[in-house]
Amino acid sequence: MLALLRLLVFGFLILSVLYVGISLWSRSVRSRKLAQEWENEGRQGDKDAYMQEGMVQYERSLRRKLILLVYIVPVTVVTVIIYLTNFR
Repeated sequence: MLALLRLLVFGFLILSVLYVGISLWSRSVRSRKLAQEWENEGRQGDKDAYMQEGMVQYERSLRRKLILLVYIVPVTVVTVIIYLTNFR
């Protein structure tokens, strides 16, 4: 039982670090793309407002929600492996 608790705690910590890293990387990529679009299209107006609106759209996007799969997929795989090992 102690081994399972240790697996859960360390697994959660590792997955959390991975989630934060992927989240920050994805936000930076989106921000860079918005800046590149601004430059390529030669837009007039406030660049900061354009970037802010683009990031608000990113926060609502499916891509951001898919990053949560970092938690779901490994937990599911480990659960299936434990089940198959112990009960089949």
